[in-house]
Amino acid sequence: MKKLEAIIQSSRLEQVKEALKEVGVEGMTVIEARGHGRQKGHTEVYRGREYSVDLLPKLKIEMVVADDMVERAIDALVSGARTGKIGDGKIFIYPVEDAIRIRNGQRGKEAL
Repeated sequence: MKKLEAIIQSSRLEQVKEALKEVGVEGMTVIEARGHGRQKGHTEVYRGREYSVDLLPKLKIEMVVADDMVERAIDALVSGARTGKIGDGKIFIYPVEDAIRIRNGQRGKEAL
């Protein structure tokens, strides 16, 4: 099993959810986040004063998938999140030792 963490633009959430649903990914957690990479933020003017917005709103999507689903899930994340512009996001992949469904005690792939 692998844990996938994707940082994406907020505006791409629906496209990402649809793409993941099409490949069979059923569960995910979505967290509102703020940050920047190469995008570095921008400046805005509010009430006549200019200020820097260097932490941009993003979404962090987390999911654990079986090993045989990893590449399909990655492809779905990329196709749903990609705009071709700077700031599209990143995907991080981690090994998962075990998973346990609290409701009935199922373990491993069955718990997903």
